[in-house]
Amino acid sequence: MKPKKIQDRLARKRRIRGKVRGTAKRPRMSVHRSLTQIVVQLIDDDTSKTLVTATTKELKAKPNIEGAKKLGESVAKKAKEAKIDAVVFDRNAYRYHGRVKELADAARSGGLTF
Repeated sequence: MKPKKIQDRLARKRRIRGKVRGTAKRPRMSVHRSLTQIVVQLIDDDTSKTLVTATTKELKAKPNIEGAKKLGESVAKKAKEAKIDAVVFDRNAYRYHGRVKELADAARSGGLTF
């Protein structure tokens, strides 16, 4: 049996994923953060394909607020190259503050619309 903290996080994740869905024109921007890196994927849920991915490891950045800003700018640039300008934001059961908020703000300033 998983600890209650993990069960609660997975329940939040299921609840959010029930409401958020990405398409080819407006993919889902999924955020995963850990102690070692932050990963962002743009996913088309209709075909179950990842269109764009970016990590703090590939940017040689730390998974902190500054690294999240760099990652947001990088994913916005990659999305523009893939001709994607609108996304649906999936915070993935993480609170919308700190690293997640900075990543979203940097992606918005890079040209993505949520």
